[in-house]
Amino acid sequence: MGCAMWAHGPWQGRFLPQPLAAGERLRAYASWCDAVEGNTTFYATPPPQTVEAWARQTGPDFRLLVKLPKPITHGRRLAGGDEELRPFLAAMEPLGPRVHALWIQLPGSFGPGDLGALAGFLRRLPAGHRYAVEVRHPAFFTDPRAARALEGVLAGADAEWVPFDTTVLFRGPPDTDAEREAWTRKPRLPRRSPALTDRPIVRYLGRDDTARTVEGWQCWVDTITGWLREGRSPTVFVHTPDNADALPLARRFHDEVRARLPRLAPLPDPLPAEPLTLF
Repeated sequence: MGCAMWAHGPWQGRFLPQPLAAGERLRAYASWCDAVEGNTTFYATPPPQTVEAWARQTGPDFRLLVKLPKPITHGRRLAGGDEELRPFLAAMEPLGPRVHALWIQLPGSFGPGDLGALAGFLRRLPAGHRYAVEVRHPAFFTDPRAARALEGVLAGADAEWVPFDTTVLFRGPPDTDAEREAWTRKPRLPRRSPALTDRPIVRYLGRDDTARTVEGWQCWVDTITGWLREGRSPTVFVHTPDNADALPLARRFHDEVRARLPRLAPLPDPLPAEPLTLF
């Protein structure tokens, strides 16, 4: 269970300690959630000491969904990319089992005609990692033939299809500045919920209004509960346009699933947002 980032200004002093050194932010976040999206690696491969710091701040059961660099997925569109891929994989090695999956997020222009490039790329990847693919071309969501073709490519590599559910965001007009910005940047696609592997991944984007976010995720509570009963190990990332309350919302989602499946382990106890005192 996690969020889109582990450091966010509005969390400081509300949910996470303030002040908080940069080298302690992931540790504090990991007291709230046990997974996080690694979006920063999309923009640059971090130096080894940065990745080593991430590993030091988290336990071996913490999980990162690590996004492949933009030059590979958007620049080269999976054609080649070995020059960027090798140092990236080497940089991630200190995380060890914390790498839940390597996340291949593809541009909206990457359509059914590009599946050959995806299949070839997946074949070239080392077998030591799990892989998760996010597509944004409308044909994969509206054309059953395109969807089946993509599923076939992913099944051949035991890779997961990552849905990014934005349907709640676009269900009604935006009410906040963050929602208005999200309307211009986020993909508007149908919801997709089938799992291809035993470790499905869901990215859910709600609204800045908590009630609407919670109402919108009820279908996912049903789906996640079903997957757990089937013996799968799903991971869910909760977003809102401003992400101001994403931390407690992620825990609330987990609590709703746990209310149906009490055997599900609880999340860790969060660190206090304020320093403890003697009085």
